[in-house]
Amino acid sequence: MSAAILKGFLLGLLLAVSVGPIIFAIIKQSINHGHKGGFAFIAGISASDITMVVVCNFFTALIVSLLNHEKIIAIGGSIVLLIMGIYSLFFKKPATNEPQHIKEKVFKKHELLGLALTGYLMNSLNPGGIFFWLASSAAILTDSKTIAHPLQYRIIVFGTCLVVVLATDIAKVLLAGRIRSKLTPKLMHRMDQLLGLVLIGFGIALIWGTMAFVDKLH
Repeated sequence: MSAAILKGFLLGLLLAVSVGPIIFAIIKQSINHGHKGGFAFIAGISASDITMVVVCNFFTALIVSLLNHEKIIAIGGSIVLLIMGIYSLFFKKPATNEPQHIKEKVFKKHELLGLALTGYLMNSLNPGGIFFWLASSAAILTDSKTIAHPLQYRIIVFGTCLVVVLATDIAKVLLAGRIRSKLTPKLMHRMDQLLGLVLIGFGIALIWGTMAFVDKLH
């Protein structure tokens, strides 16, 4: 099953290096909340990826239905990104206590759960991620029909893909941790604003691209 492992690795690498709002959010959350907060956030993202893989692989009819409503999905997800971006850009207050801000925070269980839930929802509502898993699942499901053991093939492909994505997310958290101690509250606020601009930019681009694509079809 070396072909399945290679395909899963390439899919995972493609998603990991794709420049989107999630990569900026991982780095930002890790800088704000330290390693524990960053790991909780990517745990939510990983759970979201697993959920989408399971849904896409075991509910084929749902995949077809969702692909037929890509305009609604893209616009809905884009609106969520715009709202989050506007909040980060205009309404999120900057930190005022530099020493406490830089220290590794001691989290309560409900706080870690909240960060994980934030990662889960943000990833689940990201139109780019949704379309990636839908398209990948449709392609792998088609390929697996010509394989002697289709279920095993899909498990290896998506299992490898999820491991690669999780490994790169962990690397992003560790990288953010290395630069965290060098940041001041003012720079942190600038990063909040940058994340807001990124989210707004992706939201507008997704709406624009979706409308243009639909117009071409008609």
